[in-house]
Amino acid sequence: MAGKHLSLLVHFTWSTAGREPSISTDWREPLFAQIGGIMKNKKAKLLSAGGMHDHIHLYASLPSTLSIADFVNAVKSNSSRWVHQTYREARTFAWQEGYGAFSVSKSEENKVMKYIRNQETHHKKRTFKEEFLTLLERHEIEFDERYLWD
Repeated sequence: MAGKHLSLLVHFTWSTAGREPSISTDWREPLFAQIGGIMKNKKAKLLSAGGMHDHIHLYASLPSTLSIADFVNAVKSNSSRWVHQTYREARTFAWQEGYGAFSVSKSEENKVMKYIRNQETHHKKRTFKEEFLTLLERHEIEFDERYLWD
């Protein structure tokens, strides 16, 4: 077969360092726009973004040339630098070291995008920790909770 034909859709989530509520509602949307630009520079595409004061969710389409680890590193480092340069009051802002990355089938795309957009509603009922544990279990990812949180 000539050429590359792939659909690499991934739901990412990670929190702020120590799950501190440091993502201001004043700059959450501009942060997502900045992350979209970072992704574009990496030939990836931001399809949906959402989050709360202590974490974000990103739904992205990745190219075949980009590893998940390199992608997350680029998004975290560049977005954190942008926050520090743009919002001086957020100079202590940092992302946690880890992340979650969950493959998404095209048939589940609308459901995932709705979930990401409705974070405020979801978090009236459960914390990010509870949400993340549910994602790990739903995707059958083995983990030891003793080493899950920084």
